[in-house]
Amino acid sequence: MAQRLILRLPLKSATTTNAFRVPGRVAGHPNRAPLLFSRPFATSVGTGDYLSRKHSDQKDFVHGEPSGPKILTGTIPGPKTKAGLQNLDSLQDTRAATMMTDLDKSIGNYVVDLDGNTYLDLFCQIASLPLGYNSKALIDAAKSSEMIQMLVNRPALGVQPHSTWAKTLEDSFMSVAPKGLTQVFTAMCGSCSNETAYKAAFMYYQRNKRGFNSEISNEDLSTCMKNSGPGSPDLAIMSFEGGFHGRLFGSLSTTHTKALHKVDIPAFSNWVASPFPNLKYPLDKHQAENDKEEARCLAIAEDKMRPKSSGTPIVALIVEPIQSEGGDNHASPKFFQELRNLTKKHGVLMIVDEVQTGVGPTGDFWAHEAWNLTTPPDIVTFSKKFQAAGWYHRPELRTNAPYRNFNTWMGDPIRALQAKTILHEIKKNDLVGNAKETGAYLKKELSTIENKYPGTISAVRGRGTFMAFDLPTPETRDKFVTKLRALGVNTGGCGPHSIRLRPMLVFQKKHADIFLDAVEKVCKSA
Repeated sequence: MAQRLILRLPLKSATTTNAFRVPGRVAGHPNRAPLLFSRPFATSVGTGDYLSRKHSDQKDFVHGEPSGPKILTGTIPGPKTKAGLQNLDSLQDTRAATMMTDLDKSIGNYVVDLDGNTYLDLFCQIASLPLGYNSKALIDAAKSSEMIQMLVNRPALGVQPHSTWAKTLEDSFMSVAPKGLTQVFTAMCGSCSNETAYKAAFMYYQRNKRGFNSEISNEDLSTCMKNSGPGSPDLAIMSFEGGFHGRLFGSLSTTHTKALHKVDIPAFSNWVASPFPNLKYPLDKHQAENDKEEARCLAIAEDKMRPKSSGTPIVALIVEPIQSEGGDNHASPKFFQELRNLTKKHGVLMIVDEVQTGVGPTGDFWAHEAWNLTTPPDIVTFSKKFQAAGWYHRPELRTNAPYRNFNTWMGDPIRALQAKTILHEIKKNDLVGNAKETGAYLKKELSTIENKYPGTISAVRGRGTFMAFDLPTPETRDKFVTKLRALGVNTGGCGPHSIRLRPMLVFQKKHADIFLDAVEKVCKSA
């Protein structure tokens, strides 16, 4: 196999040793963490540095893409981006912003900022872009009479669904419904998908407790209005340490990533969290240790699920196929099958949170398909790359009365039409297969870099293009992300000290080559 070529960029000079730690204020906010104020690793030449990459002749999924990143400004963020963020900061908090995008100029796998800097984007609006920027298919769909009708006449779907809504559901969400789940509840975002799934689980539990078709008692109806039992029962959702399921009230009580997300917010104190396996990588070299770790976690999970005379009943368990925000933490298919067995044994519903893993990036349309469960999950939630949100479920999880799991919009037909178009493009171009093939190449090459620069990056892991690797400390991780951005490659962090890759489904080997060359350049500079 031909050796992968490396970017020919200037090495770090003695005068730029501290270029990534220059103090200062950014975007007009006194508490904004400084971003990047120098670009010793960036090229102003642009596409010429990338012409010799290995897969440059690969067929394009997106026509009109640039052939590589291009950095024009001497600082990142550049002056126009800083001015734009400063203007926005007068209206909204912009401290989390890393760039301000020029969507008119962005295309495919490349995002352009206000200063004209072009980045290969492997973060993709927090893992939510499936087809890239300015997808022709989505632009064409936006011009359709059906889309225009929904834009100007947004229906309250729960009370006045339009005549084509059933067909839209069939052509979009239900055409890829997880095995065994024949119903879909449409929602507005990933957090509210999980939130409304929890409500469904509680109502299902209470129906079974009182007799599935029994009437709700007057005592339940009266006490719930006072936020007291038995109408407002003490019930719990079980989650996992390191899991992330949203920032609303219920979903936040099942989120265990950053304390800053949770502090000052009242929580459901009886909702328990169980340890998630802390595996060693590469997985195939640590089988015995990892099996022992998973067995330990399963034993603790079962103990928490067991009914206790004085404890709060566990109604449902929620788990991510890969703990994404928590650090891209993996577990084996065997672990999830055993977890499913435990939920069945103890009468606990299993909710699989596919908000970030769903719609193809792992090389399976739904990441949990790789588990080969003997019985499907009870609920699967989704959002992100579907550009829509909601959850699939069994028919029994419908409420026993209208308006019980409800809001004005009950989803968005515009997003459902987008999802329909996204699915068409995924199937037409076998984009799930592309994620699997590109991901295998990316993982192999990243592992080579890991072995070449021991102590710099470690624990390369992932499925499909849904990948991550570790840096020694949070500080070295943040600096690595900054240096990649200076090279025109946009990534993001997760967990304490990991970098996660969340590219589009149209991310190909030729894009991977650019990313890999940038990673190696940063490793050389460390």
